Amino acid sequence: MEERKDAVKLGGKPVTLLGPDLKPGDDAPDVELMDNDLHPFRLSNYKGKTVILTTVLSLDTSVCDAEVRKFNEKASSLDNVEVVTVSMDLPFTQKRWCGQSDLDNVKTYSDYRSGELGKKYGTLIKDLNLHARSVFVIDKNGDIQYKQFVPEVSQEPDYDEAIEAVKKITG
Repeated sequence: MEERKDAVKLGGKPVTLLGPDLKPGDDAPDVELMDNDLHPFRLSNYKGKTVILTTVLSLDTSVCDAEVRKFNEKASSLDNVEVVTVSMDLPFTQKRWCGQSDLDNVKTYSDYRSGELGKKYGTLIKDLNLHARSVFVIDKNGDIQYKQFVPEVSQEPDYDEAIEAVKKITG
C-alpha cells in the first residue's frame, strides 16, 4: 500500500497517510461503509448526485463537530447535493452524535470495519487508524472534481472553496 509522508500534520508533527493521492478527474473509488443502524452502504448509491465527501478524525472532537455543522448549514442552500461525512467512529457513536446534533443535510457513515475508504482515498493516518481531515467533491458521474487535505488536521477546511467547487459543477 502506498504511503505518503508529510502530506498532513497532527499537532505540528507530520503523519503518514495510507493510500493513493487521488486527483481531480480520477474516478471516485466505490467503498462499502456502515450506516448508523449497522447496515452496509455503498458510496456508489449516490451516483447521479453531487457529493461533498468529508473525512474527519472523530465526530466527538470540537473541530470535527464544528466542521460537520458548518457543512450542514452550507448544504441547506444546495440542490441535489449530498453531504457525506466519514469517520472511524463506531456507528453507535455516530447515531448518538446525530441524535444530539439535529442536523438534516449531512449523512454520517463509519469506516471502522476495514478502513476501506481511508485506504482507497488516501486519508487513513497509518499510526492512528483515523482519517485525516479532507474534502472531496464528486460529480454526478462519480468523478472527483475537487479535493482538499487540511494541512494541519486540527484546523477546519476551507468551506467556501469546497462550496465554490460544488457550484461550478452544479451550475
